[in-house]
Order: sequence, then C-alpha cells, then structure tokens
Amino acid sequence: MTTDTTGVADPIHHCIDQWHRHIKGELEGGLDAILHPDVVFISPIVFTPQKGRDITKLYLAAAGGTIGGGNKKREDREREEAEGKGFRYTKEILQGNHAMLEFETSMDGKYVNGVDIISCNADSIITEFRVMIRPLQAINMVHEQMKAMLEKLEGK
Repeated sequence: MTTDTTGVADPIHHCIDQWHRHIKGELEGGLDAILHPDVVFISPIVFTPQKGRDITKLYLAAAGGTIGGGNKKREDREREEAEGKGFRYTKEILQGNHAMLEFETSMDGKYVNGVDIISCNADSIITEFRVMIRPLQAINMVHEQMKAMLEKLEGK
C-alpha cells in the first residue's frame, strides 16, 4: 500500500475497498456512498462522457447486469469465482488517486477482458469511472446487451 510522507494511505485504497464491498452487495448506501455527484462515466459503448451520479449509476447497473460483477446472489458469485467463471478482477494497480482494475468474464461462451480505470478525490469518492473492453467481438456483444439493459432500466 502506498502512503504519503505522513504515513497516510493513498485515497484510492479506501475507494477501491469500498468499490469491492459494493460489488459484493455489502456497502451501506451502495453507489450513492462512493460516487461524487459530478462523477464522469466513460463507456466503451457511448461516444460522449456521461456526467452525474444518476446516469453513472444507470450505466454501472446496466454493466453489472450485462457483463457481471453485480446483481447476483453472493453464493452464485462465490461459486462462479471458485470455478474460475463469471466476472472477476484479475489485477489491480492502485496509486495516489487512481486505480486500474483488470477484469475477465465470459458472455455467451465468449471471452471478455477489460479494465475499469477509477479516479477518486482526497475523500476516496469516485470522480471518474472509465471502462475499456476487448476483443472487438466482446465490444459488439456488450454493445447489444447494454443497449437492451439500459432500455429495460429506463422503462422503455
């Protein structure tokens, strides 16, 4: 864990601990507790950055329902992790106010690899959340399913 000259841990460490608690459904207050009101969400699916807590929560909920990492019972998540299936973070790089979390999952039997790049303020509150995905086949699949999920969440 990186610390500053006073021995205080970088804000990103607490931020990512809170993010993992949210993913597990254990964070009191959910995303409202860790997203800045003016957070910027940058998606591999949408051309322009999305600004604000409400739209970011919508996109993260859609991603959780599409790619995984959320909206599952704890025992289902733990079983998938033990079997090496389902959404899982495989690497983390944390320093200062920034993190890169690499993830893997599969969708319809296809491998999906990506990164969440997260920035936070001094209070460990997320100010920017950027998602990047590969390969192209996965991007196309995520695009189709995210569109459907967003329409469902928006009640269209």
